[in-house]
Amino acid sequence: MLLRKTIDHLTLNTSASKLFPVRPTIFFEPETERCPVCTDRVKVLKTKPRELSTLLIGDFVAWETKLHCPRCDLIFGSEQLSCLVPKGAKFGYDVLVYVGKAFFLRCRNAKEIATELKEKNIRICTSEVSYLARKFVMYLALAHRKVQRKTKAYLHMHGGYILHLDGTCQGASPHLISALDGITEIILDNMKIPTENSAQIIPFLKRIKKAYGDPLAVVSDMGKGIVLAIEEVFKNLPHFLCHFHFLRDLGKDLFGTENDTIRNRLRKHGIQQTLRKRARGLKKHISSTPHLVDGFIDGLFQPCILRLCPPHNIQAVVTCLLIMWALAGKSEGKGFGFPFDQPYLLFYQRLCKLGSILDQLSEIKLQGSWKGNRIYRKVLHDLVDVLNDTVLAQAASTMQQKVEVFAKLRAAMRITLPESKRGLNDNGELSNIKTIEKEVERFRDRLCKNKEYSKDEDYQKMVKQLDEYWQKLFSNPIIVKTKTGNIIIQPQRTNNILERLFRDLSRRYRKKSGLNCRERTIKAMLADTPLVKNLENEQYLSVLLDGKSSLEERFAEIDANEVRAKILKLKNESDLVSSKMKKLIKISELPESVLSVLKQQFLDSRQPPKIAPESNSKTKISECGSPHSIDPAIPA
Repeated sequence: MLLRKTIDHLTLNTSASKLFPVRPTIFFEPETERCPVCTDRVKVLKTKPRELSTLLIGDFVAWETKLHCPRCDLIFGSEQLSCLVPKGAKFGYDVLVYVGKAFFLRCRNAKEIATELKEKNIRICTSEVSYLARKFVMYLALAHRKVQRKTKAYLHMHGGYILHLDGTCQGASPHLISALDGITEIILDNMKIPTENSAQIIPFLKRIKKAYGDPLAVVSDMGKGIVLAIEEVFKNLPHFLCHFHFLRDLGKDLFGTENDTIRNRLRKHGIQQTLRKRARGLKKHISSTPHLVDGFIDGLFQPCILRLCPPHNIQAVVTCLLIMWALAGKSEGKGFGFPFDQPYLLFYQRLCKLGSILDQLSEIKLQGSWKGNRIYRKVLHDLVDVLNDTVLAQAASTMQQKVEVFAKLRAAMRITLPESKRGLNDNGELSNIKTIEKEVERFRDRLCKNKEYSKDEDYQKMVKQLDEYWQKLFSNPIIVKTKTGNIIIQPQRTNNILERLFRDLSRRYRKKSGLNCRERTIKAMLADTPLVKNLENEQYLSVLLDGKSSLEERFAEIDANEVRAKILKLKNESDLVSSKMKKLIKISELPESVLSVLKQQFLDSRQPPKIAPESNSKTKISECGSPHSIDPAIPA
């Protein structure tokens, strides 16, 4: 600590690179002179140099003297040095924390961090930066688990915790499962599993229960694996279903089939590509006359458009504008995603309106002749297959009817409303849960009384799902007894708190790498990576530091051998399948190739060994002219 305070004072107004232009040498000696066990005087064992790097000094050489007790066979090193740098490592705790915060909180990539450290007189390669970032997560995870008792006490100061449980995956990536307290928004634990089934989630929930006790309630989506695991571990506890996930699954079941039909039929016709190509040609045509476009736009809502915009080539401007409007239908939405947004249905509806408007425009002789209206007919010809597709029209009509019913349920549950501007961050309106329950009950009764809906299997399935999950959707608020009196807690109606966490992690990785590949991101990240989000919570940080003034001091208390063991275990788990084997399993003809090789091996084993002819050459050249084997007559 004395060395740190001295260097802090020296570097107050200058950088380490200016203070130490030449790599310095610093001597470290143990603070003890007698063995704490037998009280005998200790003797010098050895003095060994180490090349180290810290933010305080930059690159330097540390000569550490180690003492030895002959009677107890104990070795003593410098505590001062162990507080600066982990055992067996080159980079100090301050470099480790700097890299971790830069990588995960400031979203810097390895190259940028290496450049920043070079300015601080620390030379480090990008691969070492990536390694330190992973090491930072491991130190953080170990520190997090060592203060679980204090975290539990902190959670119970607020009356307890509400467990939000959710997972994320993409493509062939593993499932990243995270558990979070809905009151303090502290991430409690994480794990990665191949598939989201109850057998793998149950041990995870038992670990949380052992560390933090029973939660006040659990909030999750409708995943079967998660629901079964919760029922097994947290029996008789209130279990709330996320309203957002419930509505999303309900909508997909209600009109997912029609949505797929519309999407596939539009792709079959290739109308989007056709209209884009047509729009590109029109844009080139009208780009030479920008005043025409400006005049048209200025006069669009005026009583007399022709007076503000000359009629020459006005058909091209109108057609281009309408095509762009139709194409924009696929991107219209409130950011909720399907089924709350229906981009394919809206795109088809705009195509129908585009055809109707162009048909009417083609009857207008804007310049006294039909010549200028040819472009309208060309686009109508592009649309003819789409507009005459009866399967597409029927699917769109059915889906529109179901969307209107679904919108009424959204309004009753007061979540993901069309007028909302919060998108996926929408947690639903803050209303009494009983009021929402009554409105949903009225919606259900109207649906059951309608003869048209009561005979439809999709609507019957909707009612069945409402009845099945009713108690988990509209549970009573929780009354908690605390030292200051009873408090009433109503859990959040959505699991968006975890969805935002997953989106934030993906966004941070995307910002660092520039790649929008969530599958690769989940595969690459450590399971405990979400814990870095806790560092933005000042109250949690005070619990994590456990009386220390900084993360560097907190990490210095963790055994470096424990971290090294975790790294080795992680490496062994990741190396179970070699990269060459991963390439082989992608070959479609692999079984035939394996069979052919083994058959040939079997035939070769049954043939008598061939005697190699005498030759002065050390290698036998095969018929194809390539080295085949070493001559057995020549000793190795």
